[in-house]
Amino acid sequence: METMISKFKQIKVLHLFAIIIRYLLGGSFVHASIFKIRGIRFTPESGENSPIDTLPYFFEAMFQAGNYWQFLGWGQLIAGFLLMSQVFSTLGAVAFFPIMLNIFVITISFESTGILIITSLMLLGNIYLLLWDWDKLKFIVLPRPGNYIPVPQEFSDKKTWIYLGFVLCGLIIISRIL
Repeated sequence: METMISKFKQIKVLHLFAIIIRYLLGGSFVHASIFKIRGIRFTPESGENSPIDTLPYFFEAMFQAGNYWQFLGWGQLIAGFLLMSQVFSTLGAVAFFPIMLNIFVITISFESTGILIITSLMLLGNIYLLLWDWDKLKFIVLPRPGNYIPVPQEFSDKKTWIYLGFVLCGLIIISRIL
């Protein structure tokens, strides 16, 4: 598996794909986090009068929890920022995974087909990023991980991607605050 991943890491298009996925996933979390941190509903209408076994009611219950709603927002903001930073993207992908898996299970539980497609794609994108960084993560997972041999990533290691990530993150935050 490591040999295959290192061969994939030599393909420039796959580097660009990993960078774009980091921006998309991170940006979606940063965007969603601002609502929660500011104490605003994520959905336009209250789910208070919805049946108890529906997704709108579930969102309303989380919103009504107050501090928990904001805690979720801060978790999403941190994970999204780490992903978009490119420097800490491996840590961001690790932090993103349990949050995204939780969201995925929620959408399965409430049988929300449209949202399930989106959350499935986001979870698959996150798994792609975790596999992309397998050479760094194997030390956490495997009992005998072997040696760390970094694969040269001249294209994705450019500072331009880091600066672009910070700018995009800032623009998302500013657009949500104003």
